[in-house]
Amino acid sequence: MIERNKGFANLSAGYLFPEVAKRRRDYQAAHPDAQIISLGVGNTTEPLTPHITQAMEDYVRGLGTVEGYSGYGDDYGLSELREKIAAVLYPGMASPDEIFISDGAKCDIARIQTLFGPGTPIAVQDPAYPVYVDGSVIVGATGKARSQGGYDGVTYMPCTAENKFFPDLSVVKPGTLIYFCSPNNPTGVASTKEQLKKLVDFANENGCIIIYDAAYYAFIRDQKLPRTIYEISDAQKCAIEINSFSKLAGFTGVRLGWSVVPSKLAFADGTSVRQDWCRVMATLFNGASSIAQRGGLAALDSKGIAETTALVDYYLENAALIRKALTAQNFAAAGVTVYYTGDSPYLWGYFPGWKSWDIFDKILDECRVVTTPGSGFGPAGEGYLRFSSFGHRKDVEEACVRLSKLGL
Repeated sequence: MIERNKGFANLSAGYLFPEVAKRRRDYQAAHPDAQIISLGVGNTTEPLTPHITQAMEDYVRGLGTVEGYSGYGDDYGLSELREKIAAVLYPGMASPDEIFISDGAKCDIARIQTLFGPGTPIAVQDPAYPVYVDGSVIVGATGKARSQGGYDGVTYMPCTAENKFFPDLSVVKPGTLIYFCSPNNPTGVASTKEQLKKLVDFANENGCIIIYDAAYYAFIRDQKLPRTIYEISDAQKCAIEINSFSKLAGFTGVRLGWSVVPSKLAFADGTSVRQDWCRVMATLFNGASSIAQRGGLAALDSKGIAETTALVDYYLENAALIRKALTAQNFAAAGVTVYYTGDSPYLWGYFPGWKSWDIFDKILDECRVVTTPGSGFGPAGEGYLRFSSFGHRKDVEEACVRLSKLGL
């Protein structure tokens, strides 16, 4: 018989978000009358905006005609969309031929690991989005899960309140693949230009490549904070940026994202990373939905930008409501600390004396509110909960009322 991929055998039981969903289902089954509200998984809730919807509708109608029908598209994405992304989001920083359209950031993060062999060391922020580590485990870049949390063979870079949620890079070995997210999921912290300059300089000096996840860039409202790593000089020599329309335009189900692979980025032998990424996109992928790409194109024109900005502002207003609830007297008296800067859809709360899954269960039971346990994002997340601002306003307001009555 064929042997199983040992990477799967090394995975710890259960991916974080399906486990959260399972606990919610189990609780609902045991309490059928409970009206559960989710502040957990980062899934958008508001309708697609009119201008974007109209663009996709018009394109779909065209597909029903001889003149408007189109089959397979460019492996790397609609040329017009690549040009638009370059002009609107990366002026003077990236060219259209360095941009690749995909079916989402998570998919790109998984596919991009095929560029690097199983012997490539990896480093991740701790806490961090689980797919960085889980995907690395599957391709054989790590060892087994440790009983105390995390995996052998992964360099965890703690991002805590003590270091202002920016890691000590000295723990990273030369030649490491560094996964970095800003604004960070789950902490919600967006790195400054000075911090990213340290990261870029370190990577260039030590032969590292950064996989920079900027999926939440649209939530940054502080004009001093960078929205792309390419605002940092020399980042084109060491960084791949992954991005998405999911949180920008509510495309979590529509599925559309992009990657930026600079032509200056090369492997140790001088081979262009972009060259191999072109092969991955042509061989292991067959292009993003042409319908979704038309929606993405509309999202980046003047009307689309106005609509998506208002949509993101709606979620930021939700976040402000949640922050107020989490700083109420019952939380303050229990020593709960909430970290939130106003540049992310996520709030990061520390509950002293609690394990993440225990406080998750308590809030689910007493408030009928779903959160996300911080320990699921890495060892440094123990004792924390992530609160998501993605939700209908009336549900968020009701969740805040319930949280204000939580006994701690």
